[in-house]
Amino acid sequence: MPKAGDLVASLGTTHRSYRRRLRSRIVLSFVLLGFGLTVLFAFATVWASKYIENQLVDDVMTRNIDVYMRSHQENPDAKPTLAVEQMYGRVVNPNDPAAMARLAVDYPEWVRMPEGIASYNGTDENNKPLSYKVAVRKTPDAWYFLAYDTLRAKTAQERLVRWLVFAVALFVGLSLVLGWWSASKVMRPVSDLARLLRAYRGTSNPKPLAPNFPDDEVGQLAEALDDYSARLTEVVQRDREFNADVSHELRTPLAVIRGATELLLARPALDEKVMQRLLRIQRAEQQCTDLIGSLLLLSRNERGQGNTLVARVAEQLLDVHRAQLGSKPLTLRMEGESGLTVDAPESAVSVALGNLVGNAVKYTLTGEVVVRLLADSVEVIDSGPGLSPEDAARLFERGYRGTHAGHSQGGGIGLSIVSRLCELYGWQVGVRPGEKHGVIATLKFTAD
Repeated sequence: MPKAGDLVASLGTTHRSYRRRLRSRIVLSFVLLGFGLTVLFAFATVWASKYIENQLVDDVMTRNIDVYMRSHQENPDAKPTLAVEQMYGRVVNPNDPAAMARLAVDYPEWVRMPEGIASYNGTDENNKPLSYKVAVRKTPDAWYFLAYDTLRAKTAQERLVRWLVFAVALFVGLSLVLGWWSASKVMRPVSDLARLLRAYRGTSNPKPLAPNFPDDEVGQLAEALDDYSARLTEVVQRDREFNADVSHELRTPLAVIRGATELLLARPALDEKVMQRLLRIQRAEQQCTDLIGSLLLLSRNERGQGNTLVARVAEQLLDVHRAQLGSKPLTLRMEGESGLTVDAPESAVSVALGNLVGNAVKYTLTGEVVVRLLADSVEVIDSGPGLSPEDAARLFERGYRGTHAGHSQGGGIGLSIVSRLCELYGWQVGVRPGEKHGVIATLKFTAD
């Protein structure tokens, strides 16, 4: 069961890992919003400028071409005056071949223009850019052309686009600064909450968080964390009290059983069957004591100290199972190095190794079970029915019983206890199929 302080610290660590990402999202949102709005505004400005300018130019040219045409018709010999400086007018007699030839030389594109207003973009004889609009009116006796130079307007339009690009870049920069400032303001309460959470690391009675924050979303989060922390602290406290009570209440009757067994074994001339039963009771009492000690260490999540000789523990376990074999045709033996010692209580080593040996003995109907001692590990090798891939993947899950369990007794928690002990002490446990048949379970007392 984790401590409340550990949970609070883990929440702080989780928030710290996401803080920068959330701040970046806020800043990015501001930047994208600023960029999108300014680009939209710039696009609308350019489009509106072009549209309004085209409408105004077309309207001016339509009115002026009409005035130009009436002025010429009233007095063909007089040169009509134009009110707009950038405009240039020309009248051509379509029935005069010489006039049409000069028009084709001077303005070849005008010859093919229909009535109305047309745009032209190109270059002159000096390769300078040309940009103008031409209003055309055609009668049987005269063609009227009115040209308006739009080069200045085009240059002004390009200058406007450049300024708008600069404005977009400026507003994106301002959005970045504003987003960074806003993100800092928004994230400051969350950062303060994470700082307080990290300060609770290692404590089992954290102080309330809600009084440090206003009644807003962060304050509500702090209240929820306070409530969760209080409930978790209560659960941890009940768990500690339960473990202490169970340990005390179970150790007392076990101590009575041990004392009574020792007194009975001290009597002379005991019957052999009675002697065997008393020894079995004594071994069962020792197993219960070891199991209670190991479970208590697991519940407290603390390592016990010791200097355990693994060979002695293995021999004791094999003796216990030999006494329980009865007529089962099974050989139990130990081989390998005998000097392996582990920095852990004998009870923890006994429970971890005892579950592996017990499983091997339980599921091996005939043949042998070998406990092989290596330099830093122990292998339990049996000649049983083997191991399926599903069993190999889930054998150490709590409550899982292998495919060969059948109607055998057991709740499937023995190997899960082994796995938890390995996590506590930094050991490693695993199973693999044997070379020909059976299973090889390995308990390694060093971490990779």
